[in-house]
Amino acid sequence: MKLYLNINFRTKVGENVQVCVFEDGTVEKVHALKYTDNGNWIAEVDYFSKSISYKYQLVNEQGFILDEEFSLHQLNFPHNYDEFVIHDFWNAKNFPENYLNNKILKNKLRGFKPEKVSVLKKHTHLFRLEAPIYNPNWKMVVLGNCGALGNWQYLNTVPMSQTDFGIWEAAVELPNNQMIQYKYGLMKIDSGEVFDVEYGDNRWALPNAEKNVLQIKADHFFKFKSFEMYHAAGVAVPVFALRTENGFGVGEFPDLKNLADWAAKTNLSVLQILPINDTTANYTWTDSYPYAAISVYALHPQYLSIEKLEYSLSKDFLEEFNTEKAELNDLSLIDYEKMIAGKWKYIKAIFETNKDQILKNRNFKKFIKENEEWLLPYSAFCVLRDKYKTPNFNDWKTHKKYIAGKIAPFFTAKSKDYEMSMLHAWVQYQLHLQLKDAIDYTHDLGISVKGDLPIGIYRYSVEAWTEPELFGMDFQAGAPPDQFTDLGQNWEFPTYNWEAMKEDGYRWWKNRFKALEQYFDAMRIDHILGFFRIWRMPMSSTQGILGYFYPAIPVRLEEFEARGIYFDNDRYCKPFINDQILWDYFGEERDTIHNQFMNNHFDGTYSFKEEFDTQRKLADYFKANPQGWAEDKLISLAANVLFLEEEVAGEDSVYHPRFNIEKTDSYRYLNEDEKRKLSELYVDYFFKRQDGLWYQKAMEKLPVILNATDMLICGEDLGLVPESVPQVMDRLGITALKVQRMPSDNIAWYDPKHAGYMNVVTASSHDSSTLRQWWHEDRDVSYRYFQQQLGQSGTAPWDLEPQLAEMIMKQHLYNDAMLAIFPIQEFLATDRELTNPNMDDERINNPAEFPHYWRYRMHLNVEELLNHEEFNQKIAHWVSDSNRI
Repeated sequence: MKLYLNINFRTKVGENVQVCVFEDGTVEKVHALKYTDNGNWIAEVDYFSKSISYKYQLVNEQGFILDEEFSLHQLNFPHNYDEFVIHDFWNAKNFPENYLNNKILKNKLRGFKPEKVSVLKKHTHLFRLEAPIYNPNWKMVVLGNCGALGNWQYLNTVPMSQTDFGIWEAAVELPNNQMIQYKYGLMKIDSGEVFDVEYGDNRWALPNAEKNVLQIKADHFFKFKSFEMYHAAGVAVPVFALRTENGFGVGEFPDLKNLADWAAKTNLSVLQILPINDTTANYTWTDSYPYAAISVYALHPQYLSIEKLEYSLSKDFLEEFNTEKAELNDLSLIDYEKMIAGKWKYIKAIFETNKDQILKNRNFKKFIKENEEWLLPYSAFCVLRDKYKTPNFNDWKTHKKYIAGKIAPFFTAKSKDYEMSMLHAWVQYQLHLQLKDAIDYTHDLGISVKGDLPIGIYRYSVEAWTEPELFGMDFQAGAPPDQFTDLGQNWEFPTYNWEAMKEDGYRWWKNRFKALEQYFDAMRIDHILGFFRIWRMPMSSTQGILGYFYPAIPVRLEEFEARGIYFDNDRYCKPFINDQILWDYFGEERDTIHNQFMNNHFDGTYSFKEEFDTQRKLADYFKANPQGWAEDKLISLAANVLFLEEEVAGEDSVYHPRFNIEKTDSYRYLNEDEKRKLSELYVDYFFKRQDGLWYQKAMEKLPVILNATDMLICGEDLGLVPESVPQVMDRLGITALKVQRMPSDNIAWYDPKHAGYMNVVTASSHDSSTLRQWWHEDRDVSYRYFQQQLGQSGTAPWDLEPQLAEMIMKQHLYNDAMLAIFPIQEFLATDRELTNPNMDDERINNPAEFPHYWRYRMHLNVEELLNHEEFNQKIAHWVSDSNRI
């Protein structure tokens, strides 16, 4: 069988186009294309299968790949032709068919049955278009300038068959004596009305006079108009925050069904939740932080409904359980420690009573077999964590280093740890059943679920234990100063060893997405900037301010010299302390402080004694010797540096300017020439030299990782966003996040009417205050927002009134953004009867506070919301009127 590939692609001198044919996911053969004229490239390929996957790539004369397609071409060949002439387009990842043909489409078209296209020997052309359509009453058609294509008459178009999700085909016999012009259109199935035809120039097809050759027009992309694209509205609620009649002081997976019922009533078609992985490190309230999972696969036991387990609680425990449940459910906020202790008490009781049946259960055994790769190390980790009362495997008496062969016995009946290992495995099995049941129920209502992927892993997690080579365990990840905190954030997570991950094609990430795909249709990637560069701190730091971007093009000694800067390591890289700074920080206590913590150089300057010369040493000292008034000031003074030194193996050290260098006291004591030169270097480092490197690093990993999933990907791109980030996100079809009061530009707030299609718009996030709280944070901003953004006159009311909250919600709904998703608190703010009397109880997280206690819980049951008909109809009208499905 012969394939004749044709593609129009503009190249420069010395550049060539190749096609890579895949079989079983790997490249089988690379074929060079031949240039003809006017940007046209052709290749003749012998091929002997009825389907093919391939991609084009651009190479230079040395064979180095300059550009490539990230989305594959997929074709099926009818059996009654020997030769196929294929006319292709470069298949860009940001074509709608690639980012919209995702799990949400498959959810919307549940029950979809592919249509067949009869390609007969007499047919000359097969039109094939990838065009995801979310309205089940719409169908693609093709029309053109000949009788077979209806002579441009809307009543005589050729209906196309949807042969797979979002793939439309039509086989036709066209005249062999004229050039064919054609376009694609949309038809309503119930009426047969063609209500739209794509804009722009006509498409062209060459005549085909060969009887045994089929010409395939493999087209990209349908030129959708805005109203024809997928638009949706949704609600964001952490699972732990759900309050129903069935909870145990915390939201549970079955409660998602209640939320889905409410979403169906209000026309909301997306449920967005926060990470749901197990964070159990110490069984204390610090485990409430959902971004510090001990496993990227295991689900959190807090979400398990005791009452919906496969086995019931014995009568001996029922009264105690019901009493404890009632007490916890009466609380306005989550009592994490009481809740998790209670859950484990009843889980263990059920397991102990029924363990003989549980261990023989065939479905449970099947679950273990299918998930053994992560489930065995996770269960062993939990057993060892509990035995040694710490997740820090470095402090365990046994198994400090993970060795698979020595862990395997945990799942054998002869092991003393067998039953406890099986307990943790069974809890994961039950969590999976309850979550899958809730997801299936939600999908049956036509509602999709959007998950959340944390950028980091917990330092003492299963993954850090089993595969430490994949992580930078000697460093900490965080974020530079931003709108949340002037000191930056230190998440205390290890960084990623991207080079090690690259060696096996990012297997770790692909497996992670595969696990999430069991449940989710869309995924929010937390801090997507981490795929470009991470904010890295040495272990000696406690504050994010003492970090630097990695990877980054650093400052080398020769650059200081070239810029005429005399580099003094002690002056630039160590905290600068003089008499005036001591007085400014400590006043009359300055002598006491410097006598205890510092060396006096008797020239008006001081340095920290060796035992106190890092933030970590100071923090550790004050843990053992509390002295609150001095601790924060000394730790802050330890950050009074101009540059951070990075040691590079086998090379001289390199340097990174400290963030906000001009705000340091050290900078204040430089002369004007030094200030000018260092400021120029600072601007170059942070705002000029890094973008090319970061673009390259993101494009190395993101296409490979994201091609492993068909979830819709949304990137949380808040903070200090370099120019390369929107470029990569646009190229890869990743939606961006727009939080109105966190604009990337230097403006007070973002106007949602400017939102492009590839965006998720919202009024608040889980890291921000709620709208009602924000209204009180800065009265000047509230007043200007009231007048300029909401178009109101007079003085802004003291509280955010429901009618103003409605206006804010509507401006986020009536725009072109793909998704408008709001925290549940903002919906409730639009109804005086439903607002929480204590608005400060509604904030989920304050990033400036660490450690975090995440304990927000809805103040009313979801069941109650279902009965507020007027409220629900109001929201449903907003959503449908704004063309969000």
